[in-house]
Amino acid sequence: MPSFETLLYSVEDGIATITLNRPDRLNAFNTQMMNDLIAAFDETDGDDAVRAVIVTGAGRGFCAGADLAAGGDTFNYDARTAADREARMREGVQRDGGGLVTLRIFDSLKPVISACNGPAVGVGVTMQLAMDIRLASTAARYGFVFARRGLNPEAASSWFLPHLVGVQTALEWCYTGRIFPAAEAHERGLVRSVHAPDDLLPAARALAREIADNTAPVSVAITRQLIWRMAGASHPMEAHQADSRGIQARGKSGDAREGVTSFLEKRAPNYPDKVSSDLPDIWGHWTAPTFR
Repeated sequence: MPSFETLLYSVEDGIATITLNRPDRLNAFNTQMMNDLIAAFDETDGDDAVRAVIVTGAGRGFCAGADLAAGGDTFNYDARTAADREARMREGVQRDGGGLVTLRIFDSLKPVISACNGPAVGVGVTMQLAMDIRLASTAARYGFVFARRGLNPEAASSWFLPHLVGVQTALEWCYTGRIFPAAEAHERGLVRSVHAPDDLLPAARALAREIADNTAPVSVAITRQLIWRMAGASHPMEAHQADSRGIQARGKSGDAREGVTSFLEKRAPNYPDKVSSDLPDIWGHWTAPTFR
């Protein structure tokens, strides 16, 4: 089992749990956490035993945003150490660390469930936008506080947030930078459900369990790619072409035979295909950008 400096990582019965683990700093985001999160999602993608991923926070917060220990130079790339600048360098360009994380989550082959246990502001909320299903504790608080810190939205949130809650709500939250409760996040569509603190992780695990116990992992990986990538497609024909390739590939697979047979025999399925070896290319000539 891998170990990380800023995260706790465990896998139990097909469910990986990634816990942001800097509770003394309300799990504030730094370069090490960026590196650890990217590596953790590399781990979940590479482990066929992992069927779903839950992300939560240690202590009373999910993530308080960027670690502000550097004071006024916190967001000044020129003032950072050479190692910090190198960690964010891609193709000779300094990139936003939160964006490197959300793009890695965007590429995940496993479904990702956020269990937001407490305050989540700045990158603490924007990293959750690339997760598939967001559950919140009644103790959760959210804030897109960038304009109140002299910044702009990051972590590709200008793409993710309007897709989730619409342009009007996205602009209101980002213009004002105010902190809002879980109930408002639920009302506006940012989170799927709100739970008492002690019920949050059990609810996330029950949802992950439903996925792990009943669905074919390769089918889930394709579904995740289709839904996320087609959110930015210019025409439904792109979706039609991609899902047609998927149906042709999956229709002759062992998973499809098992899915139909187990249904007819009224028993639990035992899908044979693996994400690591049996994931078909359904995209034809289309290639995703390689910015992460």
